[in-house]
Amino acid sequence: MKVVVFDTNVLLDLFVFNDFRALHLKQALIEGKIDALATPNTLEEFADVIARPLFSLDEVQQEQIRQQWHGLARIMDDKNLAKAPWICQDLDDQVFLDLAYTAKPCILISKDNAVLRFANQAAKEQVLITADYNAAIL
Repeated sequence: MKVVVFDTNVLLDLFVFNDFRALHLKQALIEGKIDALATPNTLEEFADVIARPLFSLDEVQQEQIRQQWHGLARIMDDKNLAKAPWICQDLDDQVFLDLAYTAKPCILISKDNAVLRFANQAAKEQVLITADYNAAIL
């Protein structure tokens, strides 16, 4: 089973937008074919993002989404994360890099260019950083 970290934008595709490009990933998660990792900090960030008026989700919908993701993810304590040797300008994104680095070998699926720019360096550390939604299934 592949260990995968999803950044917040990918989680939005999976749980809010139900993006057709991500449906196979969501199915793999539900079927337990992917070991998806999260931390309390990443869960909190996702909760903060889906609460924004932009997404027009009421509190019940937000709670359902939070519970679904929480039920599918393996939660690691933020205090146990190793610091990745790659430092992201956006501190909210750093936790995803640290989580993937801690869990290596691992796949980090992200749509964020600030994260994707570390792909070559991360590959040397057995961390595949990619925007490819098929990477976790192959």
